[in-house]
Amino acid sequence: IDVIGGEWLTEINVTSPTGIVAIDRFNGTDTGARIFDAIEARHAAL
Repeated sequence: IDVIGGEWLTEINVTSPTGIVAIDRFNGTDTGARIFDAIEARHAAL
């Protein structure tokens, strides 16, 4: 995920999600879903 100035999302790199797979395996989580839930919630609040 690339962000400019803490406000603008410029890129989500789905071909190389650094560390997310390992984090999810370790924690039994779905980090990608959590990220998109946060993005959708922020967008809905605008």
